[in-house]
Amino acid sequence: MPDSPPDFPPYYPPLLLRSGLVHTLYTALIHGRNWQTLTSITQPPYREHIFQGAQNVPIAAWIAAPKAPISPGTVIATYGITGELTNQWYLQIFGRKAWDQGYGVILFDWRGHGKTGQLSPTLTSDGLDEGGDFVAIAEQAAGLGCPPPYWFVGYSLGGQLALWGSYRGEIRDNPDIAGAAVICPSLDSLRSLKYLVKTPWGRAVERAITKQLKILADNLYTHHPQALDLGAIQRANSIWEFDQELVIPRLGFNSVPEYYQASSPFRFLDQLQRPVYILYAADDPLFDPSIIPDLQQVCHHNPALHLHLTQYGGHVGYLSDHREQKRWGDLDGWWAWNRVLAWFSQQLSQG
Repeated sequence: MPDSPPDFPPYYPPLLLRSGLVHTLYTALIHGRNWQTLTSITQPPYREHIFQGAQNVPIAAWIAAPKAPISPGTVIATYGITGELTNQWYLQIFGRKAWDQGYGVILFDWRGHGKTGQLSPTLTSDGLDEGGDFVAIAEQAAGLGCPPPYWFVGYSLGGQLALWGSYRGEIRDNPDIAGAAVICPSLDSLRSLKYLVKTPWGRAVERAITKQLKILADNLYTHHPQALDLGAIQRANSIWEFDQELVIPRLGFNSVPEYYQASSPFRFLDQLQRPVYILYAADDPLFDPSIIPDLQQVCHHNPALHLHLTQYGGHVGYLSDHREQKRWGDLDGWWAWNRVLAWFSQQLSQG
């Protein structure tokens, strides 16, 4: 499958990583252990801050103001379905690279996760409310030394949240919100979850994610025992059951499919008017390949959407060797983050 649009050159990972499954596993299991040795950029001087998110939900974040008086703006970013700021190394790499290029950086624990989960029992909504959290953070950021324009960033399920943030920002008509950039975003949870559990490998991934979701729910119960039903947590033995037992009752949905349909970014992608960069791999083993033609179609009809569809990359992989780094003019192997930051620079130069 060729890359699109044609102004993006193709991406070639090392030969051994030209399998989406292998690329995904290698990135998570190998680079996840030694990532700090693969970057020379130091961690920004983060300070902790609690934002007031949508519906006044407290959102815990790390903030690093720009290191120079003149800044290209601020990135506001979060991670995927599980984890927390302290262990989300892929997000921390982006924070380092963005800050090194002069951006203000705000990384946050989204609802139910990390310190945000300690502060509030509010559970996840796959973007329906987290989109408002992105906007709320942007509206409070300038007072903390992080100037506009604001770019919303995420990967995997965090990419879905960032897309919702862009949508909510346009509804609110906030001129300081420039747009979004997302890597391997979740776009259709219903199709992808059904696709994932068709294979033994996919079922193993689903079980691993479910285990982490139950840990998340147990942590919430530890801090907010009156707000969660321990029996519901014990019954949630799959991603579907987690949403069935814990998420949709609070949000007022009658079924999990209804919830997934309501939270899908396909609902609004054709309406976005501010620029959005979507980096998506055709060999992503976690998402249903049937999503790709739908994504291509909506991006073809909406010039605000900049789809960079690659043949290779896996799920949030996109590692590059020295040959590929030289071809693209990159200083390191974090190919996806280099493309995001290069795209920001391009958008800012176009005014």
